[in-house]
Amino acid sequence: MDGRSGEAARPVRAAPLGRYCLGVGITVAAVFSQYFVPPLLPGSRIVYGNLPGDLLVVYGIPIVAFALLVGSAPLRDWSHRMALAVREGVAWYGLLSLLALGVILALAIVYEVVDPSALKLLERPNPALEQAQGNPWFFVGFSFAVGAFEETIFRGWIFGYWRDRPGSWVVPALWTSALFAGVHLYYATTYGLAAPLIFPQLFLGGVAFAATYRYSGGNLVIPALLHGTQDACAYLTLVSAVGETVGLVIHYGIVIAGGILFLVLYLQEKGGPYEAFEGPSRSLP
Repeated sequence: MDGRSGEAARPVRAAPLGRYCLGVGITVAAVFSQYFVPPLLPGSRIVYGNLPGDLLVVYGIPIVAFALLVGSAPLRDWSHRMALAVREGVAWYGLLSLLALGVILALAIVYEVVDPSALKLLERPNPALEQAQGNPWFFVGFSFAVGAFEETIFRGWIFGYWRDRPGSWVVPALWTSALFAGVHLYYATTYGLAAPLIFPQLFLGGVAFAATYRYSGGNLVIPALLHGTQDACAYLTLVSAVGETVGLVIHYGIVIAGGILFLVLYLQEKGGPYEAFEGPSRSLP
């Protein structure tokens, strides 16, 4: 198997495209239902108004749908090539997190010039953090379960469906990451005109996790751990001032280390596969 190209060593016939599209549609409907069903059907709050019910709808339904419609082929290498996945995951996460920070800074400057009042919308409470106020330590740990669920669905099935198909991985990575960012609709409804300042990290984080899956040959453990760590660091800010500091140090430590690692790998390989996100490469162990 090609270590940087991400082509599968054991090609498996993909499920029909129609069944895949149905799985994606069911996933989007399940995630969006939490925003629209409770107001329309107050009785549904029995399901949506508690954590087990929300998990069953938002994650359980997509997992069952993809398992039945697409099967386990995209997940078959979920724990393989851990060392390679760590390298790729940290490098891509660092690079694209730094890019996201640059995009957010540029957008903030535009807002400051065009409509400074919109930036005040960012002072609204983060809805994900609000629900964790009562038991932040639980959500610090639970972040890793959420990371595993979301990476299995979005990178494992939705992006991973394309792993054995010819052509560039970049287009599927971009649109599946846009979908991943888009289903976080509560940020749009909370921050309104300032929401574009939230989504670059979600989108580019999704691209980083997709690149990790692709260049490691299908590993999902490292994208899930990086995803969980990112969320856990946010919840640590609720624990204490010390927790906030620890969270910031861990998060930006990984980002900076990853950015440096990506640069080192780029220079070692003279820009080859990293330059165009494609190219020849080594064999996987």
